[in-house]
Amino acid sequence: MLIAGFPAGAWGTNCYLVAPAAGEECVIIDPGHQAADGVADAVAKHRLKPVAVVLTHGHIDHVASVVPVCGAHDVPAWIHPADRYMMSDPEAALGRSIGAQLMGELTVGEPSDLRQLTDGAQLSLAGLELTVSHAPGHTKGSVAFRMPAADDVPSVFFSGDLLFAGSIGRTDLPGGDHAEMLESLARVCLPLDDSTVVLSGHGPQTTIGRERATNPYLRDVAAGLGSAEAPRRGM
Repeated sequence: MLIAGFPAGAWGTNCYLVAPAAGEECVIIDPGHQAADGVADAVAKHRLKPVAVVLTHGHIDHVASVVPVCGAHDVPAWIHPADRYMMSDPEAALGRSIGAQLMGELTVGEPSDLRQLTDGAQLSLAGLELTVSHAPGHTKGSVAFRMPAADDVPSVFFSGDLLFAGSIGRTDLPGGDHAEMLESLARVCLPLDDSTVVLSGHGPQTTIGRERATNPYLRDVAAGLGSAEAPRRGM
């Protein structure tokens, strides 16, 4: 399997290109702020053919390059319906204090082919199988994508802004809910194998086992406790 990832834009949002191998079709996950050039570079370097864009949620730091990337490759994008409005109205999604700062520099909108993600859906794209888990808390339409283990490759979990190395996503923006975040961590993350590789929306990769042992939020959830306040990670 090939996973080419890079941090993009002012918020260092991780964008991933996933393919069975170099020279094959690929899926692009979260082409956010200023990600289009990085996507083009990765496509050229690995001789990839994009077939779809999939989005963990609708915040502008994760979706700002969806329209140019989809247009360049004539591919659809997938998002949970609860976050669809964010693609055209990032100010409403972020609150005026943050959103107003962005409106002068960003062109927003939807790609011509925008499709709906649902909890438990199995997406068969580019020879890959991605299982969708609805995971509200950071936003109402946040999702995560899981790919099963194959041969000597462990399962991979694209967590978006649900789970980070040592932290979790912020819940103080419109649509955020700390109680929902904790429920999503319990329902979506805790059942995963310790060997599962976590590729998140911001920061370095980790594993479920490492987070189960060291992440204070996941530890509290596993113990049936609730952390009082979510840290400010991601947008």
